[in-house]
Amino acid sequence: MKDSVTVFPAAYQHILKATNNLKFDQVSDPLLGSLLSTLSASKPDGRFLELGTGSGLSTAWMLQGMDKNSILKTVDNDEKLVTIARQYLDDDQRVEFILGNGEELVLSSKPNSIDFIFADTWPGKYHHIEETLLLLKKGGIYLIDDMLPQDNWPEGHNEKALSLTHYLENRDDLALTKMCWSTGIIICTKKV
Repeated sequence: MKDSVTVFPAAYQHILKATNNLKFDQVSDPLLGSLLSTLSASKPDGRFLELGTGSGLSTAWMLQGMDKNSILKTVDNDEKLVTIARQYLDDDQRVEFILGNGEELVLSSKPNSIDFIFADTWPGKYHHIEETLLLLKKGGIYLIDDMLPQDNWPEGHNEKALSLTHYLENRDDLALTKMCWSTGIIICTKKV
């Protein structure tokens, strides 16, 4: 197999530098980013939801894969981080940045309206998961990362991750793949 070179989003290095300047250490892994970009490309004219904008690193990857007719809503409650994302990505008309709580966006969104959800924060991942999964259209993708033990996990978090994995595995409306790759990824596709 020929070695491939990952093409990073244009704003990636600028966002990463600004993020490092804030001493924020929960940055998305580039392997995950590449996967987000690839999977985003599979949803033309798609409606995307990112729960947990952070500083916009994953947002940049998703935008790189999305076509010109797709729309991304991304939400985070950390104004300093969202400011970085807006600084480097706000000129892209396909993205809407929301400063607020993810659960509020989930609860105000229409069921069966989203093609791809990347849940990278507690709302939509460790709580409000049922409401989040109801947003997916048939064939929609739900992706979470950080499912393998991380150095920055608080005590007891491993049990939460295992419980979430068990919950997703036992749903009959999802096709699921667990990947021991990057930070530990679970990809689900809604079957009905």
